[in-house]
Amino acid sequence: MWKLALCQTDVAFKYPDANYARMEKAIIEAAKNGADVAILPEMWNTGYALNELAGLADLNGERTKDFLSGLAEKHQITIIGGSVAISEGNKFSNTMYAFDRYGSLLSSYKKVHLFQLMNEHLFIEPGNDTNLFRLNDVSCAGFICYDVRFPEWIRKHTSEGSEVLFVSAQWPAERIVQWEQLLIARAIENQAFVVAVNRVGDDPQNHFNGHSLVIDPLGNIIANAGEEEGNLYAEIDLNLVAETRGIIPIFTDRRPELY
Repeated sequence: MWKLALCQTDVAFKYPDANYARMEKAIIEAAKNGADVAILPEMWNTGYALNELAGLADLNGERTKDFLSGLAEKHQITIIGGSVAISEGNKFSNTMYAFDRYGSLLSSYKKVHLFQLMNEHLFIEPGNDTNLFRLNDVSCAGFICYDVRFPEWIRKHTSEGSEVLFVSAQWPAERIVQWEQLLIARAIENQAFVVAVNRVGDDPQNHFNGHSLVIDPLGNIIANAGEEEGNLYAEIDLNLVAETRGIIPIFTDRRPELY
């Protein structure tokens, strides 16, 4: 059994210092409430200030890695670090870091699918690698926002054993119905837990209304954060994954030679 803290926060547009302080507060609160894992939203250090990343992005991700590692170790909590804008030379990426409760890096993942409606493809370099990692001997995977519209990408991870799918997002309110529908579908078709954190608040172009979710392998929503800023807590029984996959063996019934 894991206790999760979904940190549904606002993101201050173009103010990294304010955002690091906000995330620190959310993580400390999660730890005080006994959470095993804290999950953060997407692009939380800068927001989607894409045309100003040269002055805002975290150089090589060093500030973020030190920040998350230190909090994880100090408060003995695993952190799925949402994602941040980082700079490497003259290139930028939308990158997710995960750290275990001892402060060790579990994974680093650059967002693979870039969202053209928010001009991400004009400023961000896409990643090319999967995001598989083990957490307390459980196979997990991490994704960023638009990734969930690509079921083949999610299936690549679950076909290699992932049982818990973490999603961090800045998903606008106007498409929040699709957010819920897509996440439920990803849970059902992969017989996995989906733990998805969305931000709240506004940037110059969009309104975000949260609805962070925890969904079980049968597609049942077991926790919904609604639209208010704050941590959502939920417990998941990881035995349900094996039980569900044992009833309907979709992974052994697949015909990958055909598709």
